[in-house]
Amino acid sequence: MAVQHLTSENFDEVISKGTVLVDFKASWCGPCQMIAPIIEELAEEYDGKAVIAKVDIDREIELASRFKIRLIPTLICFKDGEISSKAYGAETKERMIEMIS
Repeated sequence: MAVQHLTSENFDEVISKGTVLVDFKASWCGPCQMIAPIIEELAEEYDGKAVIAKVDIDREIELASRFKIRLIPTLICFKDGEISSKAYGAETKERMIEMIS
């Protein structure tokens, strides 16, 4: 499955069930671009097991504000709608897998 792009319209529904790793990012952010291929890989590898998603903080200001996003990339893992872990900056694939597991 491809990376899902979340908006304020679909965010709560998507994170409400199962494991969802959300990458809060911006198109102009260098570290966000660095981890983009890892995010794509995880979407394929975890297809059917977890949702891998992105939120463009420039387009989704409400979501960025709601989760107090101050640094990007910010990764937040949700399990059944609850935050289970957070990470800031360009994390490794191994760290992202830890967050999902």
